[in-house]
Amino acid sequence: MLILDRDGVINEEPEEFVASPAEWHPIAGSLEAIARANSSGYHVVVASNQPGLAQGRFDIDALNAIHQKMFSELGVVGGHVDAVFFCPHAPEDECQCRKPRPGMLLDIGSRFHADLRDVQVIGNSLGDIQAARAAGAQPVLVRTGKWQQTMAHKQELEGVSVYENLAAAVDALLSMY
Repeated sequence: MLILDRDGVINEEPEEFVASPAEWHPIAGSLEAIARANSSGYHVVVASNQPGLAQGRFDIDALNAIHQKMFSELGVVGGHVDAVFFCPHAPEDECQCRKPRPGMLLDIGSRFHADLRDVQVIGNSLGDIQAARAAGAQPVLVRTGKWQQTMAHKQELEGVSVYENLAAAVDALLSMY
């Protein structure tokens, strides 16, 4: 199993939110990387903070339409995601599902009956890395989206594999087996 952050890993990351399907644009090679992981037997799950829901920037219908666009574009290249998990809360809500807390990842592990110690969580933010560690998973950082902000936290990145993008991370993973 692979757990992927969405914005900045699979698709381009805007300044604030992807609020409509028209604003969702895949990062070059990301959809093909998911398809390669699928072809190698990996379940791929998306885990994404979506505070724009709580803040009224978009509604659940818009989020579903964004994900439908992602599913459709993945289908064109022969890929799919097995599930999309998202936190609908704002940071100030202090929920357990919002990354960097591990709740969403623990829920994924439970629902898929997966030992998270064997799962790579690929993200581009410090919150992704912290959530993966807190859940006992293997954090992986990609240099896409707003990843530069994460590099300021050198100590927290010790032992974290870093790749240029999702395609490079998946290629490295697949070359190990």
